[in-house]
This record gives sequence, structure tokens and C-alpha cells, in this order.
Amino acid sequence: MSLPPDVRKHVALRLLESVDPPEGFDPASDSWLHSDAAAAYDALKADPTRGISADDIRAGFESKWAARR
Repeated sequence: MSLPPDVRKHVALRLLESVDPPEGFDPASDSWLHSDAAAAYDALKADPTRGISADDIRAGFESKWAARR
């Protein structure tokens, strides 16, 4: 975590690429990871105010779960 964000991103992508194909992602997931997920990460790093706290996400899930009952 002490590495700069761009280095962490590069390392994370390299680690994911190192997973053996049978254990790896399907092509659609791999494509999503390299396009949408990477773009979302870059956007969040550029503007951290776009982030949502874990507490808010958890509360949203709990609310949706409660509404299902």
C-alpha cells in the first residue's frame, strides 16, 4: 500500500494476468477488468470525492435485503 497508485494498479493487473487460464477469468471478465474497472479506478483516483464509503455500501445492501422480506 505504500507504493504509488499507478504502480499498485500495474502490479495488481500483472498478478491477475499471471493466473493460469483454467483458473483465470473468462474473456468477458478479462475485458471488463482491463477497460471498465481500470477506468473506474483511474476516475476515482483523479476525484476521490466520487468514492462511496464501505458503511454506505453496506447500508444500501442491508436496506435492499430488508425490502425483500
